[in-house]
Amino acid sequence: MRLVLAEDQFLLREGLSRLLELNGFDIVAAVGSGPELTAALAEHEPDVALVDIRMPPTHTDEGLRAVLEARRLRPGQPSLILSQYVDQLYAQELLADGDGGVGYLLKDRVFNSGQFISALHQVAAGGTVMDPDVVSRMLNHSSQDQQIARLSEREREVLGYMAEGRSNAAIAAVLVITEKAVAKHINSLLAKLDLPPSKDDNRRVMAVLAYLNRA
Repeated sequence: MRLVLAEDQFLLREGLSRLLELNGFDIVAAVGSGPELTAALAEHEPDVALVDIRMPPTHTDEGLRAVLEARRLRPGQPSLILSQYVDQLYAQELLADGDGGVGYLLKDRVFNSGQFISALHQVAAGGTVMDPDVVSRMLNHSSQDQQIARLSEREREVLGYMAEGRSNAAIAAVLVITEKAVAKHINSLLAKLDLPPSKDDNRRVMAVLAYLNRA
């Protein structure tokens, strides 16, 4: 799988490169600035991009801007954003086009290599992956909404895992309940949120995140 890596910290970039290569990724470009990233995405059109948000020259949101531009020119360009901080606005911008193939993870998740590599594959396949801390912030921000307030504690848990991009089977494993019970909770919470049911995991996740983003 062809990957463009953008990270301005040399040691982290080298460490990520080695980890990714060991897991079968072909790194077609490894860059350290926003302009280099923009050029690399346009030239290589990778299967997935792994991008730090804050990069030179201004260390603000160059990585995110480069990804958004690439997705404008090539809709659905799979991109996983890494950040040191939870920033709901960045997550909302990344999700705004509704095409899927996006992820937002905190850099701490990189140290769980299994979870990290799985997230990259999910994004490359057109899925949506959100960091649990970002999802929690979005849920808390929406907590005053009357429909969110109607959810049971278990339904809020399931909603959070859905927004992270987890399948019914994965949610069942985490909560130690049956998949049938998960499906029942999902049907109930989708009805309470006035969201259409869907068997497509990515459309389901995007629908939930779109609802949370409106708050």
